[in-house]
Amino acid sequence: MKQERNTAIVLAAGQGKRMHSKIQKQFLEIDHRPVLYYSLECFQKSPLIQEIILVTGEEMISYCKREIVERYHFTKVTKVIAGGKERYDSVYQGLLACEDCDYVFIHDGARPFITEEILERGIFGVQETGACAVGMPSKDTIKIADKDGFIQSTPDRSQVWSIQTPQIFAYPLIRSAHESLRAKDMSGVTDDAMVVEQEKGTKIRLVEGSYQNIKITTPEDLDVAETFLKKYKKM
Repeated sequence: MKQERNTAIVLAAGQGKRMHSKIQKQFLEIDHRPVLYYSLECFQKSPLIQEIILVTGEEMISYCKREIVERYHFTKVTKVIAGGKERYDSVYQGLLACEDCDYVFIHDGARPFITEEILERGIFGVQETGACAVGMPSKDTIKIADKDGFIQSTPDRSQVWSIQTPQIFAYPLIRSAHESLRAKDMSGVTDDAMVVEQEKGTKIRLVEGSYQNIKITTPEDLDVAETFLKKYKKM
């Protein structure tokens, strides 16, 4: 029986303009290690993951190989490749680099606090449906605004989730969805679940992530991340 092969595509090509820093957010440090280190460490240690493909900016490839992959001995990182102009371009380049892959975990390198438990829930979800997204029920009441900035509607909070990564798919499904998308207008596409929903009509299973699985986007997020890390160290 063929052993299942799972690949993690870790996206580290974002510019991080909201961080107001010359250093891209995924390379800023939490407790003396780059944000990107923490998610790579989780995938490196996970028995569920056989290969990691790191997607970054063309100008950061050498740095990532030397200062992250080699320095921290991330042996599962088989390729460090250049991404594209938009997120979906970077994902597509990662998908093209996959070899002999059953399932693919697509993850934002700016989310440092994924855990093995999240990966386990994700693999169970994708094995069941072929497509799943990690997320958490929204703690806040959400308002839909109209174009003039007034409240248009209020969705039922019990049905509202904040979506995180990784998002996990059967490889043929996500590869085919992205190839279909590239023949069309790609504006407005914000995540891979949307690509699969839109292009393949596939229903996406939601699986629980963690309220600590935050994305480092603003300077305040770094302060929160430091607090989380101190908590983990005490456990």
